[in-house]
Amino acid sequence: MRTAIVTLLAALLLALAGTFTFIYAGIYNVAATQPHWPITFWAMETVRQQSVKRHASGMTPPPDLASDSRVLAGTEHYAAHCALCHGAPGVPRTDLAQRLYPLPADLTHVTNRYTPGELFWVLKNGIKMSGMPSWMDHSDDELWATVAFLERLPNMKEADYATLMMARITNGGDHQSHGMQGMDHSSMPGMQHAPDPHQH
Repeated sequence: MRTAIVTLLAALLLALAGTFTFIYAGIYNVAATQPHWPITFWAMETVRQQSVKRHASGMTPPPDLASDSRVLAGTEHYAAHCALCHGAPGVPRTDLAQRLYPLPADLTHVTNRYTPGELFWVLKNGIKMSGMPSWMDHSDDELWATVAFLERLPNMKEADYATLMMARITNGGDHQSHGMQGMDHSSMPGMQHAPDPHQH
């Protein structure tokens, strides 16, 4: 029994020594021009996904998340802060975003990977070592509106996005939904045909 314990402790000490040697020797190439090792990429992806699921647990979206008013309000935040890196329908990523590693995700189908509550948590808190910033200083209403935009994004065409952008400019583009109540969203091309992702 004592021999087994000693052997186990020796193995642990050897593993720790090897880990510290690997870290301080600078063996791992951190250059953005070199992709991660497959095991590194897997570990980072798994840690991120499981962390988001755990910390976003219990977050409930507002009942009107799928409303056109929220989608229109979310367009303002997305266009100002997200499209630069993630692109939008008919809008490519910027040159800066193209040079980041990992490349900022195409958010067209992000709702297949994350629930609305998880998307809200990511927007509010950001993601370490990914280039994804925290929007903690923005209101919850604005962040939920951005989630509403992302929920509508899978079925959004270039013309729909252009229409939203024009409506955003018409309404002042102030990051808020002020003035949107009472608007006839059914008169906006594309909006009356955009499906509600929560309806089956």
